[in-house]
Amino acid sequence: MKFARFLVTMTGLVSVQLAVALQSPSCTMSSTPIPSATPGSFATTSGLQFVISGKTGYFAGSNAYWIGFLANNDDVDLVFTHVKEAGLKILRVWGFNDVNEKPQKGTVWYQLHADGKSTINTGADGLERLDYVVSSAEKHDIKLIINFVNYWSDYGGMNAYVKAYGGSDSSDFYTSEKMQQAYRAYIKAVVSRYSDSAAVFAWEVANEPRCKGCNTTVLYDWIESTSKYIKSLDAQHMVCIGDEGFGLNIQSDGRYPYQYSEGSDFEKNLAIPTIDFGTFHLYPDSCEVSHSRGRNRATLTRERRGYLERMGQRLGVLTRCGLQGGRKAVSV
Repeated sequence: MKFARFLVTMTGLVSVQLAVALQSPSCTMSSTPIPSATPGSFATTSGLQFVISGKTGYFAGSNAYWIGFLANNDDVDLVFTHVKEAGLKILRVWGFNDVNEKPQKGTVWYQLHADGKSTINTGADGLERLDYVVSSAEKHDIKLIINFVNYWSDYGGMNAYVKAYGGSDSSDFYTSEKMQQAYRAYIKAVVSRYSDSAAVFAWEVANEPRCKGCNTTVLYDWIESTSKYIKSLDAQHMVCIGDEGFGLNIQSDGRYPYQYSEGSDFEKNLAIPTIDFGTFHLYPDSCEVSHSRGRNRATLTRERRGYLERMGQRLGVLTRCGLQGGRKAVSV
């Protein structure tokens, strides 16, 4: 039986606001050792719930994609202080920052793709920034979901690989041997840095992977092989997809979210043995899903492993509290 594990996080137009008072422009960047976890301290699942630090239950969280791009350690610590004070337990962060040209000095970047090759930046303006994020999360007892690439072009994404290695669009990323070699090399570089850290809640293969017009086997095969590879590097941490939930066809009314047009089969992907729990993102305006329809969808998935990872809606006449209250009721 597949179980539901819901983690309610809010981003975008209804995001949980984290006040960050940026300090002086001077950068505090140094290599930060990541503490090793004690046995049994890794996040896991138990039936319908998650287990964090020995506590079983449902845990709230938020997204802060940008935290690894902050150049000042004090700013990172301040974010985690606010996260902890807000009662949140999990923070989803972007573990990628891909560029096709080396940026000016002082700009954080993680990986350069150019002229058919990729260079991973492990220096003070590279992965050392992510090192500090993980270290600060450990210190503040916050867990992280860390992903490895973006479907969208924000901070490079799959198209950064396509530009460097050749291809027509991001759909080529999933099947290109050269792109996948570079992608896996990056996964290995990141996972090897934090495989012993209890701050990692889960590894995420991508942010909102899609393959528009593709057969669903393209994404399925890629997710299966990638998650298996991650598990071969680190069997202690959980792995999830980061997808939006397209292709959930139970009681489908034929509308966009229930179709396979984005190349995703939610139920099939969720059945992959090396995927520990599912993800879905809820944007009712663009997906034409009402509160009531969202409630039905959540109910239909409660026998499956999954959590609501992102949600957003134009407020209009709704207040933020009113909107979030409705969405939380649906999700929980």
